[in-house]
Amino acid sequence: MTAPVFVDAAAAGAAVGDVLRVEGDEARHAVTVQRRQHGESVDVVDGRGSRASGPIAALGDGWFELRVESVSRDHDPAITLVQALAKGGRDEQAVESAVELGATRIVPWASERAIVQWRGPKVERGRARWGSLALTAAKQSRRAVVPEVDDAVSTKVLAGRIAEAVAGGARVLVLHESATTSLVSLAWPDPEQEVWCVVGPEGGISDAELATLTDAGGLPVVLGPHVLRASSAGPAALAVLAAARGHWRGPVTRLEP
Repeated sequence: MTAPVFVDAAAAGAAVGDVLRVEGDEARHAVTVQRRQHGESVDVVDGRGSRASGPIAALGDGWFELRVESVSRDHDPAITLVQALAKGGRDEQAVESAVELGATRIVPWASERAIVQWRGPKVERGRARWGSLALTAAKQSRRAVVPEVDDAVSTKVLAGRIAEAVAGGARVLVLHESATTSLVSLAWPDPEQEVWCVVGPEGGISDAELATLTDAGGLPVVLGPHVLRASSAGPAALAVLAAARGHWRGPVTRLEP
């Protein structure tokens, strides 16, 4: 059984034999909510891939100490989910599931047909909410990488980011029901290639937006014969990619530093 994960920046510089002291919300969650006990094995991660593992050596009200028995780095291929804002919390469901399935970055997209819009105080509240979901999902799935959540972008800004990503070697996939290329038909000579998945809102990506994103270097792809909701399209695509690129053929790759 995998060990529970708690996030603390100190994991980045940990070495075997160290004793890491974790305080604050993470420690309170471990000690008060989960009722972790002396001697239980836990992982402390820095959110950027570093992992320190070992037993709880001591604990108290709002703190615990980990005796480091091993250190490693998780190898998570770079995959960005561009998720259009959607109603009914479906965008939040997509973020949560996508993080569990390996997303390393989340970009909120204020698309043309999105009913939900982040304006004024909603901008920071929305980003913070998605960030909180990403943190919780990463910990639940025992990841050492906690995906960053960008500020919401317009279609124009997104197109610029896509052009930069493609120029840097990334493959940008735009999920669209009218696409003629199937996601499962794509070949992946480099299974570690950076990938972006762009998902529209419940009303879909408009023709003008699709043209803009395609002109920027995005490739329209279709998942299958059925139209998926905004909450499931992105996670489904990430699952297909994980299987197609061989990332689900064995245990998690953890590299010794």
